Amino acid sequence: MTENVAELKTAEESGRGRRRVVAGVVISAKQEKTVRVQVEYLVKHGRYNKYLRKRTRLQVHDEQRECKVGDKVEIMECRPISKSKIWRLVRVVEKVKE
Repeated sequence: MTENVAELKTAEESGRGRRRVVAGVVISAKQEKTVRVQVEYLVKHGRYNKYLRKRTRLQVHDEQRECKVGDKVEIMECRPISKSKIWRLVRVVEKVKE
């Protein structure tokens, strides 16, 4: 994690601003150099003050093709790589047990 923090600081110093870093689970790894990651988050309901579980599915660039379905990964926002890919893989937090 410390190398990622250093990487964030260098991106901030270069004038590009701080980039979002989120964690999620790989749900598909069928494409070349692209994986689909599901990120879950909580949103508070305005009237009932209950928390709702929401999710979003993101296309993530995986240059070394190291992710498998079920892996927990950390991803970071980046420049647009294609029409739907604006995220890249930072690291694999936990590998799935086979």
